[in-house]
Amino acid sequence: FGHEKGSFTDAVARRKGKFETAHTGTLFLDEIADMSLSAQAKVLRVVQEMRFERLGGEQSVEVDVRIIAATNKDLRQEIQAGRFREDLFFRLNVIPLHIPPLRERKEDIGPLAERFLERLSAGRPRRLSSEALALLAGQDWPGNVRELKNFVERVSVMSDETIISGETVAHFLNAPLDEGRSPAPDRLDELNALRLTDARTAFERG
Repeated sequence: FGHEKGSFTDAVARRKGKFETAHTGTLFLDEIADMSLSAQAKVLRVVQEMRFERLGGEQSVEVDVRIIAATNKDLRQEIQAGRFREDLFFRLNVIPLHIPPLRERKEDIGPLAERFLERLSAGRPRRLSSEALALLAGQDWPGNVRELKNFVERVSVMSDETIISGETVAHFLNAPLDEGRSPAPDRLDELNALRLTDARTAFERG
């Protein structure tokens, strides 16, 4: 919600909050089920009235904001457990969108992984082999898109292959290789023993 100058020790200037910054635009509230009940009450008031006061302020600030909220929890169960306000749920639940987990939409794993690799490769043409894509599609990815992105970043840093092989992906997934396959290159074992920052530096040095 922002604050006014002098509202607390380090408040040396007025600061706009997220709602005010998003005025006439869209505000994304991630993991709303993790908000405390007191924070939920404050958000409820803003959602209802589209006005609030900055911390230490007396003047109401009016906003016009579209709100998109997300959570990986069942909010109805959270309401029954007393951890989420039912009135806030009804205020936010205007157009519900259910995004299935990756394990229920395996066809999205390959395109997502390739897109992440493209963004991480900084203009260098790299891609995943068909074997690598098949291995990725065979995983459940309980952490969903975040887990997949982190895995692709790890492989991107630890491997210098232009076409990332199934052997490389299997090495980092700890998945069994087909009989007769060669193990991952020794360089991968060497990099895998390093911390991520050290491995990145070693990889960039070549």
